Amino acid sequence: MASHKLNVLVYTGTGSTLESVRHCIYSLRRVLGPNYAVNPITESALLKEPWAPTCSLLVFPGGADLGYCRALNGAGNRRIAQFVRGGGAYLGFCAGGYYGSRRCEFEVGNPEMEVVGSRELAFFPGICRGGAFKGFRYHSESGARAASISVAKAAFPEPSSLPDVFRCYYNGGGVFVDTDKLAAGPSDVQVLAEYVEDIAVESGAVKAAIVYCKVGNGAAILTGPHPEFDAVNLSHQSDVPGYDDLIDALKADEEARTSFLKACLTKLGLEVSREISPVPSLSEIHLSALHPTEVGEILCSFDEIITKEDGEEYIKGHNDLFHLEKPDSRWSLAALSETLSSEFEEARKSTGRESPDPTADYSKIVKRIVSHEDAWPDPKETPYFNHALFYSSLREFRAREPEAESWGNVLMYGEVVTSTNTLLDKNHNLLSKMPTGFTLAATTQVAGRGRGANTWVAPPGQLIMSTVINHPAHYATSRPIVFIQYLAALAIVEAVKSYNEGYSDMPIKIKWPNDVYVRDPTKPNEVSYVKIAGILANCAYSSGNYQVVLGIGINTNNGRPTTSLDAVLPLIEGRGKKLEPFRIERLLARILTRLEVLYGEFCRDGFSRELEGKYYQHWLHTNQIVTLEAEGGVKARVVGITRDWGMLMAQEVLDDGINGALRSTGKVWALQSDENSFDFWRGLVKRKM
Repeated sequence: MASHKLNVLVYTGTGSTLESVRHCIYSLRRVLGPNYAVNPITESALLKEPWAPTCSLLVFPGGADLGYCRALNGAGNRRIAQFVRGGGAYLGFCAGGYYGSRRCEFEVGNPEMEVVGSRELAFFPGICRGGAFKGFRYHSESGARAASISVAKAAFPEPSSLPDVFRCYYNGGGVFVDTDKLAAGPSDVQVLAEYVEDIAVESGAVKAAIVYCKVGNGAAILTGPHPEFDAVNLSHQSDVPGYDDLIDALKADEEARTSFLKACLTKLGLEVSREISPVPSLSEIHLSALHPTEVGEILCSFDEIITKEDGEEYIKGHNDLFHLEKPDSRWSLAALSETLSSEFEEARKSTGRESPDPTADYSKIVKRIVSHEDAWPDPKETPYFNHALFYSSLREFRAREPEAESWGNVLMYGEVVTSTNTLLDKNHNLLSKMPTGFTLAATTQVAGRGRGANTWVAPPGQLIMSTVINHPAHYATSRPIVFIQYLAALAIVEAVKSYNEGYSDMPIKIKWPNDVYVRDPTKPNEVSYVKIAGILANCAYSSGNYQVVLGIGINTNNGRPTTSLDAVLPLIEGRGKKLEPFRIERLLARILTRLEVLYGEFCRDGFSRELEGKYYQHWLHTNQIVTLEAEGGVKARVVGITRDWGMLMAQEVLDDGINGALRSTGKVWALQSDENSFDFWRGLVKRKM
């Protein structure tokens, strides 16, 4: 396979659904990373841009195939067919399977749902008929099931690695009719899997659930069920009886389903990872703004650091190289072949094909920034982040707090990035051009940073953000930077409690110096706390300002490694009161508005009595007895933090008072946050090495 064909493109235009797109991208990145870039492609790009020369696989997810027809009949389908016949590969899941067949027959005789007609691609030269099982309803999970699928092992070159039968998600897909007759004729059709259970429509001698079709020099695989759906991305459906059993069944057969999906991709000529990639490949970073014209303005401010090569624009930071793209020029052949080839060759060298290393040198991989100067990214272009929800929430919260005016106006978002803090604070020439409130958010970090040298892979479900704060240098003595992490902790707590009506009782607390904790939902009868968020502030100096990159990570929807905000909601839900899960976009907007207001108060009045009172209202340490390891193990009572330099005050105590009560010696220790850490469970304040 040519080295420059490194794109796997998932269609996100008319007809596709957000959930199906998310499942596609998630699963394909896991089994194809880091060998390929799995990215969305809109109908406009598919129709107008030169995507085919750099594409190995075109994927059509679940949805409604009539929408695909409306958008792509004619010119679009001709481009797709030409791509496949010229040696490309097509993978159609469910609706994509109907769409890739010669004829679609769906719910024949049902006047509310019937869809019947020929299809232009005709990769499968027969009928795809459905639904294979009864119960399907549009925009509903009521007809979903864990369908048992029997694998036709003889169709694969390495059958020993495949299961005989596995269960995968099904909701409305079809069966491929008369495959035995087609396979016996001139058509090159192979059945890869059959439905085990009885189906609701006539299929001929074989209940073909998944088929492979040779198409010119290329090939297509079409499915009725969803072997790309991962149980981890399915949520409890209280109105669908048995849905939890469906999720459990998919979890039990996860390994078998993944093995089958990888075998299908291999049959299409792709090179899959030998192991499930724990570290996904880097994605594009989308630059947008509340008012899209601001994107052009901030790009103008970057003029001094932008260079041009072969008509393409780049920013060479101190640590990373950024390729600037626009939505209508992202398929430039020169840019893609050069940039992607370089990117993935470096990725393979630095991370290894089989087992990517989260400590690899990601600075060698080109980062792609797509600027959206006319409109916000479509939700299906960034399936894990809804820009419209973020910006509408920003407006809503600003209406409550007029002091919040600009933070979050310009946003960069990447589904998979190295580290939001690293991308900003390690590229000083780029950072120096950024206004206060400029925010970079991500869904997944592959080289997330903690205090010291800690790095980790941050999983989906976290709110991951870094915000730029240009703190005037003349504030250094009266408004010390150390307080910014305290303001961030307070902003997180207040944002969660004011997220929406009903959330004010969330049991969330501040742990000194830079963590946020919540009540442990696994111990509802105990007052026990567990970490929910961390804060990391990095600082550089430029043009009279200390440029603080304030990084925040919050377990929002993910239950690991500790717990999540969503998991805590049952603790505060009363009878008949159901609280909606947190939306990362809305919570991000709330944190930014709260942080902007708190920072404004701090710049105006310092760490005032009012701010101090708010901080203590939510912190865990009032009168806590601790052991000061660095001071020889003396016992001390936490008093508070100093309002001048933000140091932790601890008053030495002895246990020789009346009846063994603790007696103060009058000696007070002041501990700096950047030199000490707090083991909350052991009651230790210890010097960091």
